[in-house]
Amino acid sequence: MNNKKAERLIEAVAQKNGVTTQEVRRELETMIKQMFSAPSDELTRFRQSQIPCKGARPTPEELIVYLVGRM
Repeated sequence: MNNKKAERLIEAVAQKNGVTTQEVRRELETMIKQMFSAPSDELTRFRQSQIPCKGARPTPEELIVYLVGRM
């Protein structure tokens, strides 16, 4: 999977749930922010560091690509 396919997946989720892609992205971004802001133990910080991302936290697309790759 790549970022373009992840974007299409976000669009499909939005369409299926009758919401906008912006709403889906906002929910994913909120979840990611909470995941990376919550107090973490050493193992959690290590696992978070394994998610490839360009910034301090992954984008929704980066997280989706990573998770699908782990399946």
